Amino acid sequence: MKKIISLLLCLCLCLGLAACGGRADPGDAKKLTIWHDKEDAVVAALSDYLSEAVPDLEIVFEKKTSLTDSLKLVGNDPTAAPDLFIFAHDKIGVFAEMGILTPITELVEEGRLEDYLPMTLEAAAYKGEVYQLPLYFETLLFMYNRRYMQDDEVPATTGELLQYATDNTGRGRYGFVEQHSTAYYSAAWIHGFGGSIIDQDGVPFPDPQAVKDALAYHLKFVALMPGETEYSTVNTLFLEGKADATIGGPWLVPSARDAGIDLGIAPMPTVDETGKALAPYSGVQGIHVLKFAAENKKEAVQELLDALTAPSVGIDLALASGCAPANALCYDDPRVANDELVQAMRGTAEIAVPMPNIPEMDVMWTVVGNLLTDVNLSGKDVESSFSSAMDKAEELIEAMG
Repeated sequence: MKKIISLLLCLCLCLGLAACGGRADPGDAKKLTIWHDKEDAVVAALSDYLSEAVPDLEIVFEKKTSLTDSLKLVGNDPTAAPDLFIFAHDKIGVFAEMGILTPITELVEEGRLEDYLPMTLEAAAYKGEVYQLPLYFETLLFMYNRRYMQDDEVPATTGELLQYATDNTGRGRYGFVEQHSTAYYSAAWIHGFGGSIIDQDGVPFPDPQAVKDALAYHLKFVALMPGETEYSTVNTLFLEGKADATIGGPWLVPSARDAGIDLGIAPMPTVDETGKALAPYSGVQGIHVLKFAAENKKEAVQELLDALTAPSVGIDLALASGCAPANALCYDDPRVANDELVQAMRGTAEIAVPMPNIPEMDVMWTVVGNLLTDVNLSGKDVESSFSSAMDKAEELIEAMG
């Protein structure tokens, strides 16, 4: 780990001045530059809100398509780095280890985080410090087409889902589809068996048997789905009415509605064997503060963060883009309370598992993806495939040390 962090810091020093165009005036105490990779509706809602909430600040949003790579290059260089950035929580560990982040709790008044959903604060924490002010979150959802799956047919358990898929698959149609060989999606099944991909100490597959049980059980569903299950294939099948149900993200909802689908959203099925629900990963989107800004523009940063802890900004985001707010007070607003999509994610937040934010998780995405390919697509034995994956995970994590 130390070797990787040192290399990143060297890159910051050597390339920071040249990277990403720089900033014209890093010393302007009332100007805050915020990098992001978000959709236009989210940024527009934030910009409109902040223009009224903090009119004395000049807030500049800059979109970065490779935000994390850019941050690794510029570090805390005041001539090239932003003051803050908006991104998912799962890279917090990398940037905390680089030493470029300031804990949010050093800048936000005590008590201002009390109304946040516990899951969002758990996601924002790394080694006992909260490094992100959560704004909203996303989770995978169980979705179905009411033209084919009636509300009273929605499976409450994975056994019921398997039976429905068996009865309604054939002749080019599928009862249920998902990206079964993608780590992000398959994590829900692993969690449903009480397992995990990695723990907070960086130990891969801390409960090996749970992972193997999940893989073996999931094969029953994989057999009823097409072999090609990348994002475009799964979404096309559902959007064209060739699949009755799927597990997808909120980003699928606008396309489904545009396609004229009478879309239903339901709680995740419970695994019969364990009594646990399929628990997807959650991604918490929020704002992070770089150390240079915290030290040199502290008053402006504090004013901005104070404004962003108000429930009204979460309400604006929910109404503008279907985001599920991190602040629980937002759900008291009738407009948010009556939004089916937002409420579905709010319910899933009770069982969702925040994506691990430790640096070691970076290698696990590849390890698990290869494991799923071996088991689900190549027909290899679960036991031997898992053993190979475990060896590879330990090797790669050891190399980070």
